[in-house]
Amino acid sequence: MSLASNTTKNTAPDIETFHGSSLELKNLTMAYGDIEVLRNVSLTVAPGTTTCIIGPSGSGKSTLLRGVNRLHEPKSGDVLLAGESALAVKPDILRARIGMVFQHFNLFPDHTALENVALALWSVKGMPKAEARERARRRLAEVGLAERADHRPRDLSGGQQQRVAIARALAMEPEVMLFDEATSALDPELVKGVLNLMAGLGRRGMTMLVVTHEMGFARKVADQVVFMDEGEVVESGTPADLFDNPRSERLQRFLSEVL
Repeated sequence: MSLASNTTKNTAPDIETFHGSSLELKNLTMAYGDIEVLRNVSLTVAPGTTTCIIGPSGSGKSTLLRGVNRLHEPKSGDVLLAGESALAVKPDILRARIGMVFQHFNLFPDHTALENVALALWSVKGMPKAEARERARRRLAEVGLAERADHRPRDLSGGQQQRVAIARALAMEPEVMLFDEATSALDPELVKGVLNLMAGLGRRGMTMLVVTHEMGFARKVADQVVFMDEGEVVESGTPADLFDNPRSERLQRFLSEVL
């Protein structure tokens, strides 16, 4: 991922513009044993756009994300990153290009926020530690945690821990960001801040694939909304298409339950 920056000495670090890559799923099928949990899913996420995936629990949304960054290997189909197969490269190389933020923060409890962000830079990317720490400080500043860099997770709120997790993913300079219910483990008063941070990444050109139950966020921020049910894409389109003019009975029923 390349970064264009208008940053000067007197401006904040959060004006960098991301240049996200395209992401395409082609007939992606995933299974656990003999049970197919995702069947022939195809969708395209244009560079620098946000796609939100909605649907009932158990519909395959999180499994889809795990297939994209190969935490679980697809049974068949393909994932194209910037037009090239993501299944043809080593998973570790792929995960340096596709960042992922989970429901739970997965921070190292005995490391500071700074160390949590910098660790992969020097252990995976081989970056010198001084450079890794400097990049980690910039990313923490971007997510509003410059003054919490030396705090351990136990001394941070849930929202702050999730911001550290987002900073950690951004530090790897990914081309695409995946968010798997990134606010579901947060107290209600902390949700808005994290959603605002995610919306800001989208405005700055990050390609994002977001699994969410936050319908207001999907309506306001997404360029494309995908409704999944029973391991399939049932309907996709603009937020106005899905929220105001749902075509399928399954989507109409889902929206009547959540809105």
